[in-house]
Amino acid sequence: MTQTNRQILLVEKPTGKLLPKNFKMAEAAIPEPKDGEVLLRVLYISLDAANRAWMQGATYRAAVEANTVMAGGAIAEVVKSNAPGFAPGDLVFGDTGWQDYAAVRAKHLVKVPRIDPITNLLSVYGVAGLTAYFGLLNVGKPKAGETVVVSAAAGSVGSFVGQIAKIKGCRVVGIAGGKEKCNWLVSELGFDAAVDYKSEPVFKALKAAAPNGIDVYFDNVGGDIFEACLPQMNQHGRISCCGAVSAYDGTPPAHGPRGVPGLIVVKRLTVQGFIFTDFNDQRDAAMADLQAWVKAGKIKVQEDIINGLENTPQALIGLLAGENRGKRMVRV
Repeated sequence: MTQTNRQILLVEKPTGKLLPKNFKMAEAAIPEPKDGEVLLRVLYISLDAANRAWMQGATYRAAVEANTVMAGGAIAEVVKSNAPGFAPGDLVFGDTGWQDYAAVRAKHLVKVPRIDPITNLLSVYGVAGLTAYFGLLNVGKPKAGETVVVSAAAGSVGSFVGQIAKIKGCRVVGIAGGKEKCNWLVSELGFDAAVDYKSEPVFKALKAAAPNGIDVYFDNVGGDIFEACLPQMNQHGRISCCGAVSAYDGTPPAHGPRGVPGLIVVKRLTVQGFIFTDFNDQRDAAMADLQAWVKAGKIKVQEDIINGLENTPQALIGLLAGENRGKRMVRV
């Protein structure tokens, strides 16, 4: 074990777009776990658009404050345990923050199995896969033959949403940025169509890609994309609200999506926000399904792995700019 604990601190909250200067590397002593705590060695840090939202204020978790270790979920190995049920060598998922070592209360940790590759515990079997699974199936409730549209479709969650919708017999349209990503969605992941929001008007392109309207919209971005989808929703359609990345980084949109609440009323839409932990009681069943689909080749897993704790800030900045394809993480 090294004698120091490298940490990435959020030294100032960004007022515009997130920049490297908002972070700094620091060193601290390796913490000693208290009663009920576990000392963890961080292996892989999950990077998610939500990391940026945490800097703006409280969400489903407390806000990340200036001059503190940047928050973030990770796969980590138990080094020392002062809590029953955890032993050195166990693998866990928890909010360790961006650092080499963390002392975390055991009640906030989830034990995970040792699998190969271990990185799948952050992608298809982690927050991304479980968010896609529950957000689509429990909230969106797609039926075979329906049309499912997903935004940020080439990202960690969206890429799984589309593949699960295809497994369920739906027509799937992805919205992504750039021709390369859109081609990948169709040729590699099996989407029926893809709309490139960077090169064509989304409303018009979406109408061509989904001529029978939208039954389920899985929303990762909010803003103008949400607004383009809303009038194309079919009656009694379902909108699964997962994130609003269009409002996370930089200047917020000038206005919220128009058509709210009017179109929601007229079309009798169900609009529901969620986080994957809402469905923790169904986690085992979800994992069994995901594992079976991966084994059968029905879900392809794309991972974007960045090496080095020191590269974590730039990796998040790049994710917010749409650099990644699939799940982005940092190997510590």
